[in-house]
Amino acid sequence: MNLIVLLGIVVTLVTGVPVLLQLLRNHPRGLIILFFAEMWERFSYYGMRGILIFYLTQHLLFDDATAGAQYGSYTSLVYLLPLVGGLLADRWLGTRKAVAFGALLLVAGHMTMAVEGTPAKQTLIYAGQSYEVAIEGRMEQRQVHVVIDGQKHAFGATAEGGLEVKDMAAGGPLPAVMPKGSYELKSVVDPFGRNAFFLAVSLIIMGVGFLKPNISTIVGQLYPQGDPRRDSGFTLYYYGINLGAFWASVLCGWLGADFGWWAGFGLAGVGMAAGFVVFVLGKKHLLGKGEPPNPELLKARIAGPITREWLIYLGGVLGVIPVWFMVQSNQIVGYALGVSVIAALAFIAWFVATQCDKVERERMLLAMVLVFGSVVFFTLFEQAGTSLNLFAARNVDLMGIDAAQTQSFNAGFILIFAPVFAAMWTYLGARKRMPNPTLTFGYGLLQVGLGFLVVVWTQGLAVEYKMPLYMLGLLYMLHTTGELFLSPVGLSQVTKLSVAKVVSFMMAVWFLASSIAQFVGGKIAGLMGAETVGGQVLDPAAAFATSMDGFNKLGWAGVICGVAFVALSFVIKGWAHGADTASDEPATVVDNEAQTART
Repeated sequence: MNLIVLLGIVVTLVTGVPVLLQLLRNHPRGLIILFFAEMWERFSYYGMRGILIFYLTQHLLFDDATAGAQYGSYTSLVYLLPLVGGLLADRWLGTRKAVAFGALLLVAGHMTMAVEGTPAKQTLIYAGQSYEVAIEGRMEQRQVHVVIDGQKHAFGATAEGGLEVKDMAAGGPLPAVMPKGSYELKSVVDPFGRNAFFLAVSLIIMGVGFLKPNISTIVGQLYPQGDPRRDSGFTLYYYGINLGAFWASVLCGWLGADFGWWAGFGLAGVGMAAGFVVFVLGKKHLLGKGEPPNPELLKARIAGPITREWLIYLGGVLGVIPVWFMVQSNQIVGYALGVSVIAALAFIAWFVATQCDKVERERMLLAMVLVFGSVVFFTLFEQAGTSLNLFAARNVDLMGIDAAQTQSFNAGFILIFAPVFAAMWTYLGARKRMPNPTLTFGYGLLQVGLGFLVVVWTQGLAVEYKMPLYMLGLLYMLHTTGELFLSPVGLSQVTKLSVAKVVSFMMAVWFLASSIAQFVGGKIAGLMGAETVGGQVLDPAAAFATSMDGFNKLGWAGVICGVAFVALSFVIKGWAHGADTASDEPATVVDNEAQTART
């Protein structure tokens, strides 16, 4: 049995049984519905995310830089669209209808991802002649050869960056060594498959926009104000999120590697469909929560027989078209983010300078310090889906597991360490010794940086340029503990520190920070890329060196920012003016999307 599957079963049984018993005994039945609906939604998202970078580099044959930028565009828009979906739900649609509509779009998107089309083809052009590049296998199993007179010859790489054709006899049609610049690799992508991919991710982006900001809101509505079960309910709900993320990475990664991209993406779609069915059939258990704020206004006809509700649905479907154009252009997404950042900072500067007293001003500035810290943290943390995923396939001894299955490490560690952190926060909170938020952010940044550095510092353990799997596991463990320090605190503090009249705007800024992190993270991943033929790295030594150099820079960036936040915490700890202790200790079982969506 696959090692990661065996460990997953043990962790799920040990942690899951108590969670399910608590769900059944002490909480509203509606929480069970939302628990399973969101678990399957996260299953679909992380199932796709785990194999996406490999699909881009191996099926569509994008180079690493293009694939990293494309990944960043997609995930950046995933964080921007919930601003629109949340607004429409609050004003007209209601959270339940928004979730159901978003789920349908997600099912359509994930199922469309299973439409592969013809894999991209590559040819080697030398001295005016073209030679087919034969491509087999996926992820770490990738193998490429050049076909000459019906015979396959393995590729290699020279120290100068050229190509070596192994077993090539003297006087053959190709030289044994081709210097860089003497040959060309030409890729031809199936336009149907490429357009199907962009349609799929556009549907997913729009679906997340409607679903993500609203489903967690219903969780909060199940509990009356002051209900002591509320925090526990969110903790159980977040457990479901990470359980879905864990098994998605394990199962979709395995199917994608061993059976085909269609199988991995298809299982993600099945998971989302299961979440939709659970949510719809469990409507009665939601006790009427999440309904439209003004049903009559929603039913009002706007254009002939088209009501406001159906106009929103139509707008959501048609909105896929501009998203389809945007997601294909990293430059357009970058411009949009740049304009958004400048406008947001200009408004905050004006508001702080002209509309706030001293206490409000310092609280708002503290909130912005935390937002900046979240950008740095998640820029590093979200390398998981890009550079770390490729590193796992190219330079890690995987010991029989698939590269995409390493994406389960983060969710698995959350399931294991959440009770430890819950006990720690409870202990510190009872003694009024909770560290100030800037300090906890510093600890989180230190750990995400150290995660990269421990791999760099132990690179001598690599055998034939492959690191032991347990070192990658240690990296993810430090990233997870860093997340548990930073993520539960961040959103809570932004809501408490912001002036009441701009709380919603500041939450939009928090979403924007995550979007920036995804975009910048994709760019950084591209800079850490390696040269490939047919999606396979021919020079593991060069790829290893590039990854170590990139991880070293990322690691020190995290550590330096962490030290700066720890030092700054002693200077600005008074800026909260008591707001950071206005509520109980933070929830602990989180992921970034879930924590953001809690608002």
